Amino acid sequence: MPHTSFATTTRGLNRDLPPMRLYERAKKLGIWNPSEIDLTKDRADWAGMSTEEHDLIWRLLGMFVSGEEAVTLDLLPLISVIAAEGRIEEEMYLTTFLFEEAKHTDFFRRFLDEVAGAPVDLSRYHADNYHHIFYEALPDALLSLKDDSSPAAQVRASVTYNMVVEGVLAETGYHAFFTMLERNNLMPGLRKGISLLKQDESRHIAYGIYLLSRLVAEHPDLWDELQLQMNSLLPSAIGVIGDAFAAYEVPPFGLVEEDFINYAMDQFSKRTERLEKARGASLDEINRVTKSVIESGDA
Repeated sequence: MPHTSFATTTRGLNRDLPPMRLYERAKKLGIWNPSEIDLTKDRADWAGMSTEEHDLIWRLLGMFVSGEEAVTLDLLPLISVIAAEGRIEEEMYLTTFLFEEAKHTDFFRRFLDEVAGAPVDLSRYHADNYHHIFYEALPDALLSLKDDSSPAAQVRASVTYNMVVEGVLAETGYHAFFTMLERNNLMPGLRKGISLLKQDESRHIAYGIYLLSRLVAEHPDLWDELQLQMNSLLPSAIGVIGDAFAAYEVPPFGLVEEDFINYAMDQFSKRTERLEKARGASLDEINRVTKSVIESGDA
């Protein structure tokens, strides 16, 4: 369809909206180069690790790098839907998503190539629960937006991407990396990359909570759809963690499965509680709360 007007020449940009606040943070904090992270010490640490420690790192990297590639491949329809609704401030922030997800893919693949040179097909680490989320649920939810841009479809897409993939699985994966590497003072390059990556993802999650809160406020009947999608994916998300631990008689680095199940459940509960606050809230209230979260440094 031809354009009939442009926001920047008819009303201007609303720089007070949460997505614009996130855009400002992305411009300041999201410009880092995976190619510039020093991996010298990481190579030395890798050489001193055991076979099972290598295997666990390959397993985690194999899940992370494919997950980042998956969202890079599948994200465009969400951006297109927001653009088609004329939400220029949200679309401007969403342009940073694709760049950042591609950058994360770049970082993990660089680490595999230059430090952990895996001589195996890492997809062998993708068990059934991982397949369900990343090979099926994620592309189904995001790519379906090409044909169905309804608020319900947007809820399913954002829940799958922002709340479950990023808010539960990715954050639990970061927790695993920091637990095993910081505890043993290993791989400073990998830790630095993940800390920068986590900062990017925290902004993504903040937007996801904003988007879902806005949708639920505008369409209160969508709360059941949101809960259904969250709860339907939770067993597979927890299953991804269980599958990883089941591969080892004694988990490397002294990791304890229960610690990570509890961490994932805490993340799930925290996301649900944040979204529950949107029920019955006004858009002004949602904007105020989201901006407060952003300004506190949590996004």
